[in-house]
Amino acid sequence: MAAFNLRNMYTVGRGVTRSKRRAMQWLRKAAVNGDAEACMVLADQMYADRPCAREIGHVVESTGVATSAEVTEGHDVPLDVLDDVGHWLRKLCMTTGQSSLSSELEHCRKIALQGAQYCINDGCEVVGQLKDFKVCPQCKTARYCGDACQKEDWTTGEHKETCRQMTR
Repeated sequence: MAAFNLRNMYTVGRGVTRSKRRAMQWLRKAAVNGDAEACMVLADQMYADRPCAREIGHVVESTGVATSAEVTEGHDVPLDVLDDVGHWLRKLCMTTGQSSLSSELEHCRKIALQGAQYCINDGCEVVGQLKDFKVCPQCKTARYCGDACQKEDWTTGEHKETCRQMTR
């Protein structure tokens, strides 16, 4: 519960400097420790390709969730991501006693279709579909809602250093 609360603090910047990356790291720690809400939030954010979610939520050992054709049908995420999402949803199901992985995956899909804040700039609150956000031309991972957010994040945010490290 403490890790999930720290995630919330980093998400809004309460008592700490606001950081999506640190928030995601604390969310993963909460999920690893069996917090059901953290497992669901992490799965939703990975499925929706929120900033840092797929990188931080990645699971080294494959769970084999994405191997079934019926599971992958209707999902527009890469199979490895679907497999990682399935890992966190299985952990959720084990924690809560639920047994329907497919209904949880469908829930993630519905949330992703509603749109989200994909812009990696910490101050941005623009909501939209993933396809509407442009990708950083250097690292190919960060997304921005427009040129203004990209310039702001490059000059005042964490992306400048992260981008340079990724392109080396």
